[in-house]
Amino acid sequence: MQTTLSPEFKDTPIGREAEAILRKCVHCGFCTATCPTYQLLGDELDGPRGRIYLMKQVFEGAAPTRETQLHLDRCLTCRNCETTCPSGVQYGHLVDLGRQVVEERVPRPPAERRLRAWLRRGLSSPLFGPAMRVGQSVRGLLPAALRAKVPERRPAGAWPTRTHARKVLLLAGCVQPSMAPGINAATARVLDAAGIQCVLPRGQGCCGAVKFHLADAEGGLRQMRANIDAWWPHVERAPQQGGAEAIVINASGCGAMVKDYGHLLRDDARYAERAARISELARDVSELLPDIAPALRGRLRAPEGVLAWHAPCTLQHALKLRGTVEPQLAALGLPVRPAAEEAHLCCGSAGTYSVLQPALAAQLRERKLGHLLGASAAERPAAILSANIGCITHLQAGTDVPVRHWIEAVDELLPNK
Repeated sequence: MQTTLSPEFKDTPIGREAEAILRKCVHCGFCTATCPTYQLLGDELDGPRGRIYLMKQVFEGAAPTRETQLHLDRCLTCRNCETTCPSGVQYGHLVDLGRQVVEERVPRPPAERRLRAWLRRGLSSPLFGPAMRVGQSVRGLLPAALRAKVPERRPAGAWPTRTHARKVLLLAGCVQPSMAPGINAATARVLDAAGIQCVLPRGQGCCGAVKFHLADAEGGLRQMRANIDAWWPHVERAPQQGGAEAIVINASGCGAMVKDYGHLLRDDARYAERAARISELARDVSELLPDIAPALRGRLRAPEGVLAWHAPCTLQHALKLRGTVEPQLAALGLPVRPAAEEAHLCCGSAGTYSVLQPALAAQLRERKLGHLLGASAAERPAAILSANIGCITHLQAGTDVPVRHWIEAVDELLPNK
């Protein structure tokens, strides 16, 4: 696609990256067929091709409007279009750039500004945990919309105390320790059973995704640098010298962001080299399955009933791990069943999307649950497994079938449980 940048973007880092991405686009429209919002709304401007045209106009000098902003807001950033694209267009990077530019030029209504500011600051705040505990203590009294965002409190269980020669760092996450503390504890126990020790470094925090995807690029980059500083003392030494062999992430949305540190900090003279190394070491916990499966195979108790499997968009389309988890879980004795149809489509969670676009998010959730739960009681699974705290919480709000992280299911089947 031919692109002529306006003078304000010419020779700027944002302009150069946007131009490089836009030039790859051949405007074929293959992406439209796999875009969740286009399927719901049927508007070309609510699909990747239309949004690319809108962003191209802005980078070429057209003044963005409130309508431009709304169409970009409706994008889930699920990156399904990247999986479909025959030209390798990095749409996720482009829409981040476009949103940043439009946010600077188009004022939002006061209510939207307040909500977005709360999400940027509140989700990674130290006060989020206490606030979540208060919400859980009065959960039955909360309005239905708010109750859907406050999961029931479940005990995390004990953290393993053994030490192992093999060590990995575990990203705790910003909301996960409060909303679903059992996920991190289960991760530590499962890896412990396979002879790998999980370490929680002091000073780590939010991966940066919330701020970055809400057009606060600088705020997100600060959080990324803070994490690199927290992790570096543990990874600068080789594993043979006591260093950590990987940075393990059990929320695929966070994993997608950490894998992107090298790209996002490539022009930072102080952090570029370290950020690239951190991205190389980042692993979704499912990527450890081939390594830990031999230690677990034959030790797990048989699960009761069929388990449905929802692969988050970040796992499928950002981390490119589509279709890799199901066969490995099946080999461990967990009979997982993907959605009957549209397994590649987003459930509507998409980070803060379910808060900012609740109507569209609810439609996508109902569509996804329809495919996961089956058409009859006989097809109803015992549980739904996923790999991202956002998807788990969002789906659970629409069904009474338990929705869990797959590693919690593995943990529950370990002996002595």
